[in-house]
Amino acid sequence: MLLIRLIKESFLSAVSALVVNKMRTFLSLLGITIGIFTIISVFTVIDSMKSSIRSSIESLGNNVIYIQKWPWEFSSDYQWWKYLNRPVPTLKETQEIQSRSTKAETVAFVVSSSKTIEYRSNSIDNVSVISATQDYDKIRSFEIEKGRYFSFFESNNGSAKAIIGSTVAKSLFKNINPVGREIKIMGGKINVLGVFKKEGNSVFDESLDNAVLIPVSYARNIFNIRDEEMNPVIMVRAARNVDIAELTDDLRNILRAIRRLRPVEEDDFALNQASLITQGFEQVFQIVDLAGLLIGGLAIFVGGFGIANIMFVSVKERTKLIGIQKSLGAKNHFILVQFLSESVLLSLIGGIIGLLLVYIGTVMGTRMADMKFSMSFGNILSGILISVVIGIASGLAPALSASKLNPVDAINSNF
Repeated sequence: MLLIRLIKESFLSAVSALVVNKMRTFLSLLGITIGIFTIISVFTVIDSMKSSIRSSIESLGNNVIYIQKWPWEFSSDYQWWKYLNRPVPTLKETQEIQSRSTKAETVAFVVSSSKTIEYRSNSIDNVSVISATQDYDKIRSFEIEKGRYFSFFESNNGSAKAIIGSTVAKSLFKNINPVGREIKIMGGKINVLGVFKKEGNSVFDESLDNAVLIPVSYARNIFNIRDEEMNPVIMVRAARNVDIAELTDDLRNILRAIRRLRPVEEDDFALNQASLITQGFEQVFQIVDLAGLLIGGLAIFVGGFGIANIMFVSVKERTKLIGIQKSLGAKNHFILVQFLSESVLLSLIGGIIGLLLVYIGTVMGTRMADMKFSMSFGNILSGILISVVIGIASGLAPALSASKLNPVDAINSNF
């Protein structure tokens, strides 16, 4: 009860002191508010970037191997001209892998190119036309907002069907439901089967918003799917309980057998996976985290000095009052807690204002940029804890000096 009473009286005294000295309180709040706003803003932006990048990487698939001509990570020991001479993956190789691999759960062949899409008098340029085999939806995760995905028959019999992205649908059809209507790609009429749900921008430009998906069986009639400019790739998802390393070894052996490579010959294909990108970004994240910590730490440091300076001034101005309190029986710990409470309360109010400003910034940033900014519970808790710690650290020295004042000297002080 005594402890609760002590805290209550100290809190009320701190509030009274802050209300009386409005300008001083405002200046102190300004310093810590800027500090907390800076450090939590940096952490929030970094966390949002991490989330966006990791989400993009995850969309590639953590258990998916991408068989391509070019690697995602180049070796300094491998001559560039050898990459140029490599053959591109083919639909026939996809079928061979499907029949031979015991480690693969799903295999899909994908090619893509940028084309102009038309609907009556409307058109949209530079649309990514993706052509894929039936199991593409089992590897690349997405949602269909309207309509449906291709049936097995439609995928394998050259049906002129398409699923379009939200941006394409909005540009060509405005407020009209696109499902069941015909679009044109290179003069060919294609029936719209569905519309992808909006995904937003992607770090690796993998968003389906500005894309059209058609079956490879139809695409081969209007495109040369063996052309390197079509970016052919075979996507292979590992079977359940199969390690990605096992799948890699299995695919390497199968591809070497398909392409009849001798044991002494090097691989003429690349087995890419999302972990290669993750490893590179983890190093970037560490550097950005350190930079954010230094920038935010400096701002907090300046704010802490501002509170400490104000608290020392407050102790000087209230020296006589401290002397009177001690002469009436106030203990040293009461004076100590009183000034510490004022310092912590000041810092905490500034921190909360800073967090509110960060929240407002995330809402505005999400609306203005096509990227989701969110302040995590961890960042909120960090902001509050940092405020409390800074309040204690900044107010400890002034509070100790106040608690150690001699009552007689304090009362006779000229301050």
